[in-house]
Amino acid sequence: MSDAPQTLLPDVRALLKLAREDRAAARTLLDDLEPEAQAAVVCEAPIAQRRALLDLVSHPEHVVPLLPEAELCFTCKAIGVEDAAWLLSHATEHQIVACVDLDAFEDLRPSPAKLDSWWASLAEAGSQTTLRAARSIDAELIALYLRHHVDVDLKPAGTDDDWQPPEGGVTIDGQFYVVARDENDDLEPLLAMLRTLFQHDYWLYFRMLQAAQHELQGDLEEWALRWRTGRLEDLGFPSWDESMRIYGFLRSDRFADVPAEAAALDLERWAMPVWITDLPASAEAGSLLFRTVAELDVAERQGFFYAFIALANRVAVADRLELSDAETLPSTIEKAARVASIGLEEIARQTSLPAADVLRRVPLERLFRVGVNVSDADERPKPLGVDDDDDSDDDEASTEA
Repeated sequence: MSDAPQTLLPDVRALLKLAREDRAAARTLLDDLEPEAQAAVVCEAPIAQRRALLDLVSHPEHVVPLLPEAELCFTCKAIGVEDAAWLLSHATEHQIVACVDLDAFEDLRPSPAKLDSWWASLAEAGSQTTLRAARSIDAELIALYLRHHVDVDLKPAGTDDDWQPPEGGVTIDGQFYVVARDENDDLEPLLAMLRTLFQHDYWLYFRMLQAAQHELQGDLEEWALRWRTGRLEDLGFPSWDESMRIYGFLRSDRFADVPAEAAALDLERWAMPVWITDLPASAEAGSLLFRTVAELDVAERQGFFYAFIALANRVAVADRLELSDAETLPSTIEKAARVASIGLEEIARQTSLPAADVLRRVPLERLFRVGVNVSDADERPKPLGVDDDDDSDDDEASTEA
């Protein structure tokens, strides 16, 4: 994403108002911007109103690939994944895979219902989009999608005269037959994908049907999660095990262990999958953390910005929040600031150091961890498998986490 200066962008609300009153004038205003600036305008708009802006873009094929991965996912979900085929047809393979990674898993397992929505939209986007997606998305995830809907039979060799295909079986090549597991299931998106692969990538077609027929369910799920975890780490979302370290126990006599060097904010920029241009770092901000950031210089604030978003991502993964939900980042920013502020205050009290010096010397993840151990509230997430509505297990969940 280009760092288009915010002052050079048109006012988004004014542009949306103009679009309601004079679409031609609004389109002309957008067309005068470079694709990077058009993408920035889309990301600045409220998610529910992004389609109205994208409808004004004369060349969406130049703009959609510039949207950060999570922002594209948010936009598809706001439109409705099943209705977002036109958007996915312009997306890059990397964006498509990221959308599936962010949205099609629940509690660290693939979600069949969400996979169905994405594949239905990809199939509607056309054969070229379907082919790009199938070649990019993990083979294990595609095999799981197939297995959820169909049983696969392969015609045995040398049985042309006496072999009967399975009842209700559908074949594309005369060799593999797929049979719906539910007779009321709509197999058209799945068959559209298989027809596309058979025509354009027979080896992948053969491999997917073989995997759906023979691979173990547990192995497919495990490898799908491994590949997804690695890609999410590249987007700034560490693995669940790694993220849970921010909730680890810390002895009170270790709270005041402060590095001698002020290097906690010596961080470089990294490509974030979300569009966020600023944090509420000012003397009037509600939390001690953001009030302290106002005392830092410009370079230190930039280091803090990226470190803080990294912390918020860890909170999102550890708390098992929906990474594809546009409300996840605001809620994790609020929690990260609140808990890290508790840790910042405690360390400053124990060391008698100014809060700004503590912030320069102690990594944000450690501030958060101290805050978790100091706070009277139970900030830790419930263990995997515990229902959030099951209040009877609150005490046990807190202990196990």
